[in-house]
Amino acid sequence: MVAPPYGVLSQGASADPQAYPHGQIAWPAPHSTHRRELRVGYILITVFLLVPIIEIWLLITVGSAIGAGLTIVLVVLTAVIGAALVRAQGMATLARAQTLLKQGELPAMELLEGVALLLAGALLLTPGFFTDTVGFALLLPPVRRAIIAALLRRGLIARGPAPGGGAPPSGPRRPLEGDYRRIDD
Repeated sequence: MVAPPYGVLSQGASADPQAYPHGQIAWPAPHSTHRRELRVGYILITVFLLVPIIEIWLLITVGSAIGAGLTIVLVVLTAVIGAALVRAQGMATLARAQTLLKQGELPAMELLEGVALLLAGALLLTPGFFTDTVGFALLLPPVRRAIIAALLRRGLIARGPAPGGGAPPSGPRRPLEGDYRRIDD
């Protein structure tokens, strides 16, 4: 018997290794996550190619309009202001997370906002006007929450089971058997 095409079990076929000669087994079809990973990879490559080009173009354009010295001062100033704003918003987010933990709730959104603030800080410390614009946009709570909600809807951020609400372990529960010896100090 010859193995069916990849990912397909014909009617009456078996996935048992002994059913096919030479170890040919009908493996399960690849999941759509493979395509999603490829898409995310292409997006990242595009971002890493386009962002530096945009930054260089903006720095040259602004530098030719206001001068190189003022452009450098402006880039350093946005980094300093951005770092101060990220620190303040990070502390506020941490305080909200601690309050939720004290109330017995999971601070899931606060954790995601913390990651967004970390990204905002990295973008604001990166020299350039485009990354500063994106970083300052992430500092706006409505924009930050909208981006997080969009990522959750698209499945780019995975949601786990609620605490205690996960599926029980599959299979029968068996005691762990083995030999042991006690070592006293």
